[in-house]
Amino acid sequence: MEEQIILLDTSVLIDFFRKTDKSKSYLYTLSKISESFVVSSVTHYEIYTGVNSESQKSIWDQFFNGVDIIPFDVKASGIAADIDIQLKKARKQIDSSDIFIAATAISLNIPCATLNKKHFSRIANLQLID
Repeated sequence: MEEQIILLDTSVLIDFFRKTDKSKSYLYTLSKISESFVVSSVTHYEIYTGVNSESQKSIWDQFFNGVDIIPFDVKASGIAADIDIQLKKARKQIDSSDIFIAATAISLNIPCATLNKKHFSRIANLQLID
């Protein structure tokens, strides 16, 4: 049986980075159910905009060298536009970057892992990891 690929939201990576005891992180928990993780290019962008030292940059460089980074492409862009329209109609808007990350997962038909379930759960057709 093929292992499930999981798209990691930025919140999962930040949680892992900040936790001193990595075994208490959500990413560690996820590693028990899968070893196949990808991130969106939007997450890549969000992480690097928060880097404030060379040592942090080095840690993230090492992480991103070991994981596939999925580009935000035309297919994901179209899905993101549909999501944005639906959320506006429902008056349940969320950050564009979260929409872009979710749209990337939907475009690939893979689940998304996030610690921001409040926002991501608003998105129809997005498979979230519990």
